[in-house]
Amino acid sequence: MNSITRYPSSLPLPFSRATQAGGFLFLSGQIPMDASGQVVRGDIAGQTHAALDRIKETLALAGATLKDVVRVTVWLSDLALFAQFNEAYRSHFPSDFPSRSTVEAKLAMDVDVEIEVQAWLGGAAAGGSSAPGPVSEA
Repeated sequence: MNSITRYPSSLPLPFSRATQAGGFLFLSGQIPMDASGQVVRGDIAGQTHAALDRIKETLALAGATLKDVVRVTVWLSDLALFAQFNEAYRSHFPSDFPSRSTVEAKLAMDVDVEIEVQAWLGGAAAGGSSAPGPVSEA
């Protein structure tokens, strides 16, 4: 039996932080926020690191790491930031890169980057997760 496990957002918004379906973990897009939920301003490198740090925290809820990420979608406020973004991104993904798409868009809360990832948790995860905290649906 497959199950769906939802990891609720800590923000008062109508979405899950992540959803596990079978062996896949789908994260909602992450903008640069600190642990208190405040938007991180500044250059694209700092915003990229902040967004990826939140992604690492969310992956950990399901026992995953960046090494489990198989797909990344990136939205940049301006494609002129692409080279600087890539430099910061590479410090988190130094090799064995996941597939990735990058597009330019106007972003919520006037940030310069939003990152969404999908991770493979493996076939053993297809039966659902027993990680603490999530809401499960069978």
